[in-house]
Amino acid sequence: MLHTDLLPRDTAVQLIDEDGTAVADERYALPDSDTLLAAYRGLVEGRRINDQAGALVRQGRLAVYPSSHGQEACQVGAAMSLGATDWLFPTYRDSVAVIARGVDPADAMVLLKGDWHSGYDVRAHRVAPQATPLATQLLHAVGFAQAAKHRGEDTVVLALCGDGATSEGDFHEAMNFAAVFHVPVVFFVQNNEFAISVPLSRQTAAPSLAHKAIGYGMPGQRVDGNDVAAVVAVLDEAMSRARAGGGPSLVEAHTYRMQAHTNADDDTRYRERDEVQAWIARDPLLRLRAHLTATGALDTATEELFASGAEEIAAAMRTALNTDADLDPEDLFRFVTETRSAQLDEQWDLLRGEIERSRLTDAGADAGAGAGAGAGAAMNGARR
Repeated sequence: MLHTDLLPRDTAVQLIDEDGTAVADERYALPDSDTLLAAYRGLVEGRRINDQAGALVRQGRLAVYPSSHGQEACQVGAAMSLGATDWLFPTYRDSVAVIARGVDPADAMVLLKGDWHSGYDVRAHRVAPQATPLATQLLHAVGFAQAAKHRGEDTVVLALCGDGATSEGDFHEAMNFAAVFHVPVVFFVQNNEFAISVPLSRQTAAPSLAHKAIGYGMPGQRVDGNDVAAVVAVLDEAMSRARAGGGPSLVEAHTYRMQAHTNADDDTRYRERDEVQAWIARDPLLRLRAHLTATGALDTATEELFASGAEEIAAAMRTALNTDADLDPEDLFRFVTETRSAQLDEQWDLLRGEIERSRLTDAGADAGAGAGAGAGAAMNGARR
């Protein structure tokens, strides 16, 4: 392969512009109407999930929520590019992609509620646990893909990360290993312009993040991350290439984090409101809606159907997260290793003893309070 074949385009691939008009491309074809309708449904559901999760944070039912509002095209496109035997390795901001892959919305929120590191069966859904440390999941993804390759499985791994993760050492190690050993993995970088408060200009001096790929000997490509049609087309090509034995590749999606990093972040301290407002016109949901409406593929009845389905998801999230979990303290030790060690048994015995002593103390206090109340009532009766 010539080194020029590894370079990304000077401008990001775009198949539908900000006004909803189709853009001809010599390499990538616009997905058909059925695919675009499925993508639009995913965008509607993704936006409602983000909004509902934000409300649940304000109600104290979620500990934290990193919103992907405005990035839903990347989330939905990622899920749509996966085949039945493929795996997704997501970050903490990729809840919409996780849900689009088939994970129950309530289960996807367990990590962000603070109950478990992962609330779903990773094997059943072929979705790894969402990773909160930056870039660690990239190494896991490469190792998983390498193992699948050795077993002769028809598996391609899609590894998600943000622009901030490209500054981590794990990103370099994952890219280098994947390229050297020709691993079937696609790195999908959602460049939303900020790593918390650090802008992209302080992350890299490269022409684009996709240009980093050539340094490892793999192809890179840039895509308009707010154009779900382009995201689907570019990721489909990269996944097909990996499946056919072509090795890894890097796709950079140019998008924008419309909301704060999380509910604990004050984004007004590091970016202007005018900058955020400028991206509203590039909203992926509005863009695809305009295109589908103009082509006659989307009518009012279908729009209402999609909105109703999204509302059902939101209602299920509210019901699940407004129910207090019945916690078992022994679970702290039950799932550390497949076979519990003597040391873990000893630790559980210590905790169990503390819990039992605490219960006895509370019971004694309650009994004392009850006796005191009874005596007081008797004395009051005597005075009468």
